[in-house]
Amino acid sequence: MLRHMRIDRVYTRGGDQGETSLIGGERVSKANARLDCYGTVDELNAVVGLCAEALAQSAAREYLLPILRRVQNELFNAGCELATPDAEQRAKLPRIEQRHIDALERDIDAVNDDLPALKSFVLPGGGSASAHFHLARTVARRCERLVVALAQHDDTGLTVQYLNRLSDALFVWGRWCALKDNQPENVWDSRHT
Repeated sequence: MLRHMRIDRVYTRGGDQGETSLIGGERVSKANARLDCYGTVDELNAVVGLCAEALAQSAAREYLLPILRRVQNELFNAGCELATPDAEQRAKLPRIEQRHIDALERDIDAVNDDLPALKSFVLPGGGSASAHFHLARTVARRCERLVVALAQHDDTGLTVQYLNRLSDALFVWGRWCALKDNQPENVWDSRHT
């Protein structure tokens, strides 16, 4: 397992020619679809970290911060799963499980009932915390699209479902931050040009 890793050196020069190693040692191009997927999961994890930091002044902090820390660990597990092409090796590593998806659904339901019904599309904004969640949602959707493409020819486990649910959660949490922080939620007006 990778739980007790030690990283002694940040640079190895192993990727200087545009290749890297997957978990298991297989060398592939850095343009490989699998790398695009887990690299975007890493980007999403960084943006979720920005959401956590944006909660510093938010009334939603106490509730959402522990959830975001859990999600960051789950995203790291998803990255491990995507970085491991061999099914036998993948089975030994942390991965996305149905319980993670179920937890996101519970987290969504816990705050969604507080929100006013939508009558139009929400424009990203609604205060700093909300805006960060909307940014994270867009990265989650891009990540989901990449993993869907990979899943057409390779096993991605439950990662597609997890990312789909996470993007829903990020949308709801962004709206909830705006509500808790008493920030107006801007909606799309097709006549506003």
